[in-house]
Amino acid sequence: MMLIQWYPGHMHKASKEIKETLPNIDLLIEILDARIPFSSQNPMLAELRGDKPTIRVLSKIDLADPELTRQWQTHLELEQGVKTLAVTTQHPDKIKQIIDLCGKMLPEKSESNKVIRTMIMGIPNVGKSTIINVLAGRTIAKTGNEPAVTKMQQRINLKNNIVLSDTPGVLWPNVENRNSGYRLAVTGAIKDTAFQHDDIALFALDYLLKAYPDLLQTRYQLADLPTDATSALHAIGQKRGCLRAGRQVDLDKAAKLFLTELRAGTLGLISLETPEMIAAEMVELVAIREEKAAKKAARRRK
Repeated sequence: MMLIQWYPGHMHKASKEIKETLPNIDLLIEILDARIPFSSQNPMLAELRGDKPTIRVLSKIDLADPELTRQWQTHLELEQGVKTLAVTTQHPDKIKQIIDLCGKMLPEKSESNKVIRTMIMGIPNVGKSTIINVLAGRTIAKTGNEPAVTKMQQRINLKNNIVLSDTPGVLWPNVENRNSGYRLAVTGAIKDTAFQHDDIALFALDYLLKAYPDLLQTRYQLADLPTDATSALHAIGQKRGCLRAGRQVDLDKAAKLFLTELRAGTLGLISLETPEMIAAEMVELVAIREEKAAKKAARRRK
């Protein structure tokens, strides 16, 4: 498994600005991808948030498994001071509920007509700019389905005395959980130039064969479902004519086609992680950290 890292210079600057602005913020709005609610959370925010009220907005629910979205909302709201809202840009009225929720979470400010200072954050390509435009009722933020569209912080006045600080879509220098790195790549949060398509497609196929075998079989009209990811990618390439000379499957072409369809929701409503999966991965991650720390301590003793 390769280590996925993609951290342009403007992201380092943005992280610094977020840290400087946070102490003056009353409430945080973090936009998460409903398909990967854990992997799309910024670990820096978890460290800096403290007990600040936070709205976690699960976007792109029109692409995610609705049952898993419900499970994630329940799981995320176990954290003190956190409320969730599941939205899609196809239904602006639902997005506008964010404004009401801000007031409900800070009633003392809302009732006395004091300004509520909020900050909106989200990884690249999670729909943050579209959500801002809906909240503002006009085009403020540039939208696009490419990561890294917003490059600088800006302040926007919304209704009900709410001021919104927009931040660039920030990834973090080291995605510690490798599975999270892969999931970010699968959903398009990381630019395609940062990884090999077949590597990412094989990761996604390995998961889909276990979690959504029927969707795979139906979409690609596979008479027999392959038992492993490599065979599945070959089968998709054969079915879709992704072939080189000698009728050899072009794995890169097949992977690009598969990832495009997965990201667009053409395969069906798919979520790439569950709360139980993440709990198990975090246990593994703690063990890896402890092993690294032990090795480091051993080297120092030498």
